[in-house]
Amino acid sequence: MSRTEQGGRRRLDASVPPEYDLPTREPRLESARVARIVMAVVFGLWLVGTIGAGTAVVAVGAPTWVERPSAALLMVVFAVSLTHRGGGHMRIWLPMTAALAVAAVVLETNLLLASAASVSAVLSAVWAVMVTRPASSIVGAIREYVLALVVALSGTLSVAAWNAPVNYQRFNLIVITVALGLAITLVWNLGAGLHGLGRQNLAILTGVAVLLLLILAYSSFVRSHGSDTLVNLFSDLVIWSRQTFEGVPRPVEVFIGFPALIVGVSMRSKRREGWWVLVFAVIGTAVLSTSLVTPGAFPSYIGLSTLYSSILGLIVGLVVRHYVMRERSARAARAIEQIVRVEPPRFAPLK
Repeated sequence: MSRTEQGGRRRLDASVPPEYDLPTREPRLESARVARIVMAVVFGLWLVGTIGAGTAVVAVGAPTWVERPSAALLMVVFAVSLTHRGGGHMRIWLPMTAALAVAAVVLETNLLLASAASVSAVLSAVWAVMVTRPASSIVGAIREYVLALVVALSGTLSVAAWNAPVNYQRFNLIVITVALGLAITLVWNLGAGLHGLGRQNLAILTGVAVLLLLILAYSSFVRSHGSDTLVNLFSDLVIWSRQTFEGVPRPVEVFIGFPALIVGVSMRSKRREGWWVLVFAVIGTAVLSTSLVTPGAFPSYIGLSTLYSSILGLIVGLVVRHYVMRERSARAARAIEQIVRVEPPRFAPLK
């Protein structure tokens, strides 16, 4: 990708187009026309499932029996899309997911409903991040940000439509843990492993991880061992925000998950190590996908809280992106053109 001219400084060779830096599997469908038809069918099923699952949140007079089949349809779509995007084996994961979906709809036992809701939340949270593409501009980063939130919100509706009898705190912790594990497994290959991280990227990931641990540890400590004055202060602040704005931003989304989306897709436009930043974005999409799992949750309150979190998270992410994406050496600034990394199309396998 570079050449040295006699008597001149070393520059990037702009005559050679960039290539994807990972091998990908052969297309599942050889015919491009058939592939487009299948893609359109999957998108249509996702749209139908989202609308049907939305009847569990918005009162439109639809029959209640529509809700869980719609949630099952969404779960299968999530499984198909994520398996295809990650280059996995469709003949293994699709039958397993479909069997769970059918069993949960037919039998309606508490265990099956809780399992289906958790699988829907995990798959939608991870797919919301994996479906994004590298973005070299602010407009492109915002586009990918909105797309990821829309996908995660469809997962939120799917979880709500299952109406599973679960404990929110335990369910949320399980979904975040499993989603993080799945994301790390996928990103390990896409991000070249930990050995591919530079000093700057490793420092960023370490800082984000430390900040996440501090937020979670501090919030847990305050709830269990905090003084009455401090606990009452936080409670009063939440009550005031809820009464004034009818919603409360979620700190994990504002300071960790949503900014990581903006920074991650931007870093991927130059280095595939940007995938490691997107691991933390899964935390935000996982929290979002589980926000309506409790049957007593108010959709208007959750919706406004998500809106406030997404706006604040976008602002924080753009500020961090400004510093992370700056060229830090004169040598890079003198290059003929900036490094541009390419990836397969949005609905093509990454591996």
